[in-house]
Amino acid sequence: MKSFACGDVVPGCEARWVCSTDDEILFEVMAHAASVHGVTEVPPSMADAVRGAIVPVS
Repeated sequence: MKSFACGDVVPGCEARWVCSTDDEILFEVMAHAASVHGVTEVPPSMADAVRGAIVPVS
């Protein structure tokens, strides 16, 4: 399992995900970024920041 907290990339956001894979997290985070943060196009730097903040769940 993997975990991601949006607040690690967007300060103040409390959204969190726990999914089986990085790809599942990225899918959920991109939908969240569009609906909550108004991000319509994800720059590579943001995708890299999200990937870098995904951590394994023990």
